[in-house]
Amino acid sequence: MTDPLRVLIHGASGRMGLALLRLARENPALSVVAAVSHSGRAIDGVAVPVFASADLARCPAFDIAIDFSLPEGFDSLLAACVVRGAALVSGTTGLSDGQRETLDAAGQVIPVLWASNFSLGVVVLEELSRRAARALSGWDADVIEAHHIHKKDAPSGTALTLGAAVADGRGSPPHYASLRAGDIVGEHTVQFSGPGERIELTHRATNRDIFARGALSAAAHLRGRAAGNYRLADLIFAS
Repeated sequence: MTDPLRVLIHGASGRMGLALLRLARENPALSVVAAVSHSGRAIDGVAVPVFASADLARCPAFDIAIDFSLPEGFDSLLAACVVRGAALVSGTTGLSDGQRETLDAAGQVIPVLWASNFSLGVVVLEELSRRAARALSGWDADVIEAHHIHKKDAPSGTALTLGAAVADGRGSPPHYASLRAGDIVGEHTVQFSGPGERIELTHRATNRDIFARGALSAAAHLRGRAAGNYRLADLIFAS
């Protein structure tokens, strides 16, 4: 019988971190060995040890880290994964170009997967957007996204990923529009407008658990893989 995958949750006190902790408890193939938050304070209902971001070196051994935090804490986590030979799944957005380069370099040593969105529906939307942009290269293209009022980056990381797919398909980037209101979990529309007609490809998330489930699934799929930079689509469509 295969031992459970030892998981470290980074950004554990945030919305996604709490969802990851809750859903991981329901999966016998996963064992959360540590949670990391900026303060390191105890988290209600969480039985695993909680460490401050500054105390990563004190965390017990882990096979993979799942990271939904802020760019300020990303570098130390990535360095810890490289030192320990542990894989990394990250959904932290707003990374700098330098952080992206460091992440790419880490893929030569450990398995890494970064995604702006861990929803299966968004992975499919990305591919549909690329194909539509290729077929409608002369049309106007826009990416419209909406999130809750607490989301800091705009456009969202998912919007930028979808925009990159559009640019790949038609050779030029789309326009972006962002809305921050209420408790919207996440809505993304890729719109193509031509003379007298318009196509809208839309994904709406109504529950944050879809992202946590996707990240936990990605972690399980990375188990035993060689070092490299993986995409969520690689793991989903290969399974």
